[in-house]
Amino acid sequence: MTPMRSFARRAASAAAFGLLATAPAAAQDYLYATNQGEATVSVIDIATLEVVETVDLTALGFSENAKPHHVVVEPDGAHWYLSLIGENRVLKFDRDNVLVGQGEFEVPGMLSLDPVHDLLYVGRSMSAVNPPQRIGVIERSTMSVDEIEVLFPRPHALMVHPSGDLVFSASLGVNQMAAVDAESWDLALVDVPGEIHALVQFAVSPDGSTLVGTAELTNDLLVFDLSDPAAPAFVRSIEVGSRPWHPVYGRDGRHVYFGLKGANSVVEVDVEAGRVSRTFDVPGADQPHGSALSPDGRLLFVSNNGPGGMAMDHGDGGMDHGAMDHDAMDHDAMEMDHDAMDAVSYDSGTVAVIDLDSGAVVKVIPLGANTTGLGARYPR
Repeated sequence: MTPMRSFARRAASAAAFGLLATAPAAAQDYLYATNQGEATVSVIDIATLEVVETVDLTALGFSENAKPHHVVVEPDGAHWYLSLIGENRVLKFDRDNVLVGQGEFEVPGMLSLDPVHDLLYVGRSMSAVNPPQRIGVIERSTMSVDEIEVLFPRPHALMVHPSGDLVFSASLGVNQMAAVDAESWDLALVDVPGEIHALVQFAVSPDGSTLVGTAELTNDLLVFDLSDPAAPAFVRSIEVGSRPWHPVYGRDGRHVYFGLKGANSVVEVDVEAGRVSRTFDVPGADQPHGSALSPDGRLLFVSNNGPGGMAMDHGDGGMDHGAMDHDAMDHDAMEMDHDAMDAVSYDSGTVAVIDLDSGAVVKVIPLGANTTGLGARYPR
C-alpha cells in the first residue's frame, strides 16, 4: 500500500499557521477513564478530582460490548480519542464530549498521539489472538485511516517520539520492535534480547533520549537508548515486579511510573539508577492498568480494573510471576486517612490519585466496571 505522506505535509502546514494551538490558560483540564466492562467513559475534573460527566457509548448507538480501552488527548485539550475494541472503531470527541468523528480499525488497542502533526497512531488489542501485522495511522482532522506494515505478530506497545518523526511499535508474541519513519513508513526492526517479554507499552523521556517498555512476562522495565531514534539500542533490563503495565515518564525525565498488575501496587522507577525507588500503597488496588499525569506533572493517576477486570490471556503457556520484594516507602508523611480509605469497599474499577511530591495517595475515585485506559493532556 502507498503511504499517505500528505498527512504529515498537511499537518506541518497547519502547525506553521498556528492551527495546532496550545491550551488557553483558563481552560479546565480533564482526565478521561475508560470503563471497558460497561461501555462508558468517566470524565474527571483534574482541579476538583470529581467525575463531572459519564459518556454512555450505548446512548451513541454502540453496543454494550463496545469495550472502550484507551484514550489520548490533544495538546490543547480540544479533542480526545477513544479506541473501541468491540466495535473496531476509533472515536473522536470534542471538549464538550460530543462525538465528532470516527474511523474503522480492526481490534484497536493502544493509541499514541503525534504532538507535532495531525496524526494519531493505533495498535492492536491484547485480546486479539492473530490480528493483522500492521499499525494504524489516522489523520485526526478527517479521521481517515491507513495502515503500516510492521512485519511482526500482535503489535501492541505503541509510542510516538516527541519530535513526531518516528513511531515505535512492539510485539506481544516475539521479541521484536520497530522504529517507523513517520514520513516514508520505512522501518528498522530491532531484536530484543532475553526470554519472551510480551511488551505491553512504551514511554519516551521528555527530551526524546530514552525509550522504556514494560515487559509483562519477564517482569522487567526494558531501557533503550535513542541517541539515534531510528535505531533504538537496548541498554538494560530493570526488575520491577509482577506484570508491569502502562508506563509514564515523570516531569523530571528520570523517573517512570506504572502499576504492577500482578502485585496490585504502583511503583516509581529511577531509570538512571536502574532500580525501583518508591512503591506506593494504594488502598483497594486491584489489577492496576493505565497511568497518566496531570498537565502540571504533579499528580499521577493510575486506574484499577477492579473485581472481574482484565484477565491475562496471551496463549503463551505458563508463567512464573515472582512476588514483588521491594523496600516499603515511608508513609508517615502522608496526610490522608488510610484507615478510613481502607474501610471503603471498592467493588468496581477505580482511579487512584498520587501526589508525586509527597508520595501521598490523596484520593481513590470509584468508577465503572473494568477501568482500563487513562488519558489527559501531558505535561509541557
